[in-house]
Amino acid sequence: MTDPTVKTPSRRRQRFAGISTRAWEHPADRSALVALRKLTGFDDVLKKLAGLVSERSIRLMFLATAVKTSERQFPELYDMVRDAAYVLDLEKVPDLYVTQDPTVNAYCIGIDTPVIVITSGLVDLMDEEELRSVIGHEVGHAMSGHAVYRTMLMILTNIATRVAWVPLGNLAIMAVVTALKEWFRKAELSSDRAGLLAGQDLQASMRALMKLAGGHDLAELNVDAFLEQAEEYEKAGDLRDGVLKLLQVLPQSHPFAVVRVAQLKKWAESEDYRSILAGAYPRRADDPNTSVGEQWKAAADHYTSSVKDSKDPLMGLIRDVAGGAANVGGKLRDTFTGAARPSAAPREDGEDRGKG
Repeated sequence: MTDPTVKTPSRRRQRFAGISTRAWEHPADRSALVALRKLTGFDDVLKKLAGLVSERSIRLMFLATAVKTSERQFPELYDMVRDAAYVLDLEKVPDLYVTQDPTVNAYCIGIDTPVIVITSGLVDLMDEEELRSVIGHEVGHAMSGHAVYRTMLMILTNIATRVAWVPLGNLAIMAVVTALKEWFRKAELSSDRAGLLAGQDLQASMRALMKLAGGHDLAELNVDAFLEQAEEYEKAGDLRDGVLKLLQVLPQSHPFAVVRVAQLKKWAESEDYRSILAGAYPRRADDPNTSVGEQWKAAADHYTSSVKDSKDPLMGLIRDVAGGAANVGGKLRDTFTGAARPSAAPREDGEDRGKG
């Protein structure tokens, strides 16, 4: 239970006592996390590996070079991280540091005691409610343990660069890295949801993501237009564009901003979100009894649904393949050669060939 002396949020928000991170975790993120949490000793092994980079040294570096928020330094930001911890019922409030950097960024680092760091560029860019969403996003990372698992990605990426000369060895590691990046992109979507639950202001959450893409001048920005842009991106072009989008996203650790906005709005309109606000959400007390198989099924169902509902041309091809469409080869040939396809293919039966 959160310390009752913690100041409650400046605007009344629903508080989620005992909420499990499963409530907001994306199905693909949740399935991986549940499975990893079930592996006895996994966290201990990973923490030892992560010890190659001293957590103490990182903490000391921020103490020496950044500003630690408190009641006397950045008091509004200090209150925001305490508010987020109060709303999401996080017992130990993470330390929040502001570092001098014009780059707009925020991250959660550390394993035993996660630390949230935001840049001065982010503070300058966001208004109060947008900052509340971003800080809630990082609190979500801390609660889900993403800092622990992201360390695994960093370690494997470093190993890959060192064994690049080993035949096939680098390919095997990079395959794992690619899979981990896919997981972490879903972890970002999870934390976007945590940010929404912490702030409970959908417009502010979407504005924050939009500003990451296009700057701070709200007189020149429009959330509805940005959502239309997201839809245009999803269904843009032909099969070649679908392939290009896939190739562009594979190296990324974060989903693209337009995708994040669209995904967050979709979740905010879902029954899952309404149930959480109504108090019907998974509890931490039930986490040990969570079925790994059920979570993997939920993840598989999500990907199946994504392909089924997607307007992306490449996903359309995948649907055709899954459905055994006979004209998949023709689609591929015509798309990549630029050949125009006839409106109707001539039939080969005797009826169309005529009788005389």
